[in-house]
Amino acid sequence: MKKIISSIKLYKHYVSINIRCIMQYKTSFFLTAVGQFLISFSTFLAIFFMFQRFSSVVGFSYSEVLLCFAIILMEFSLAEMFARGFDLFPSAVRSGEFDRIMVRPQNEILQVLGSKFELTRIGRMVQAVVVFIYGITKCDVVWNFPKILTVVFMLIGGTAVFSGLFLIYAALCFFTLDGLEFMNVFTDGAREFGKYPIGIYGEKMLLFTTFFIPYTLIQYYPLLYILGKRMSALYIFLPLFACWFLIPAMLLWKFGVRHYASSGS
Repeated sequence: MKKIISSIKLYKHYVSINIRCIMQYKTSFFLTAVGQFLISFSTFLAIFFMFQRFSSVVGFSYSEVLLCFAIILMEFSLAEMFARGFDLFPSAVRSGEFDRIMVRPQNEILQVLGSKFELTRIGRMVQAVVVFIYGITKCDVVWNFPKILTVVFMLIGGTAVFSGLFLIYAALCFFTLDGLEFMNVFTDGAREFGKYPIGIYGEKMLLFTTFFIPYTLIQYYPLLYILGKRMSALYIFLPLFACWFLIPAMLLWKFGVRHYASSGS
């Protein structure tokens, strides 16, 4: 227990250092955050213009799709904010920086997590929250405690899944000394196709995103419960089940660490 508390305190210290560094250049931070907002805003415009022509997408209305888009964007933004260190990990392997990480007494994952806290992703978060609130006001969802809890669990599970993908991306660098761009299909790509309910992409995609990379557990199934399309209370807790994805991601990381050989830089 003391070790966990110590790790939390150390991580908070890492975050505070990152925030202080970012705030040294406030104008840069503000412009970058605005840029992140505008990048995601283009996706919102794509949804808006599509629904100017079509009234629904496979039974989902405009406001329901906005809820879906907002939730997946919040999940991805939170993961990028906290797990950005894994996305930048290839440079640490190439430069030999990971050698120094390994000789320190703290856990390697904690050190990589603390190496970068991407506060500029707050721009995406602001947009996601605004779109989510707008979607709530336009759809017929009757909000209660279980549905609010479902949204909280979706954010927790979604952050865990995307963080697991970033961790896998970093772990692969032990064997390639560089990042593999195909992993963007599962991170940025998931953010893009996740702006619509995953069920619309067909049964094969539904199976893959349920049992291999559990996007449906953090988006589609709990969304059905929130919208009243499914009534089972099990759907409330499905996003928490998605956290299992961190287990194979961490196992791959540990396997990579055991087989790590310095780049010699």
